[in-house]
Amino acid sequence: MSDNVYAITEVVGSSSDSIEDAIDNAVTTATQTLRNLEWFEVGQVRGHIVDGQVEHYQVYVRLGLRYERK
Repeated sequence: MSDNVYAITEVVGSSSDSIEDAIDNAVTTATQTLRNLEWFEVGQVRGHIVDGQVEHYQVYVRLGLRYERK
């Protein structure tokens, strides 16, 4: 394993279906504009309740971006 340096960015993914879909939405969207994403960490899980049922999931995600060496 080489000695890498990482930046960390934070995003919140959401989904009306599941926590996993909220994570996937966060990572998939981030990869469209960020390079060298290598890992993620879930920090918080929140939700919205309507009429006694879970209506929406929100997941706070930290993303690790590897710096490129020149």
